[in-house]
Amino acid sequence: MAKITYITKEGESLVFEASSGSLMELAVKNKVPGIDGDCGGVCSCATCHVHVAPAYYEKLEAPSEIEADMLEFDDNVNEYSRLCCQIPVSDAVDGITVEVAN
Repeated sequence: MAKITYITKEGESLVFEASSGSLMELAVKNKVPGIDGDCGGVCSCATCHVHVAPAYYEKLEAPSEIEADMLEFDDNVNEYSRLCCQIPVSDAVDGITVEVAN
């Protein structure tokens, strides 16, 4: 089980555990405000934009070209921006914190 912390735009910390799926699926399942996942996780809408805590960003695989392109069209992009539909739940992300970007 991986423990994932989402920080909402209002500063609320929401902590959930999962063993499969993506960070977007976990957020949508638990109704995290600001993460809509309109495209269902196929990297075509950017409604799951998050800022990954710097300590975890380097532990993730680099964004794909498609993900990088989607982020170019989104507001609030920074060097730690990711689409959480592209971050799989695994032991590698246990303890990760992400801030909802929009």
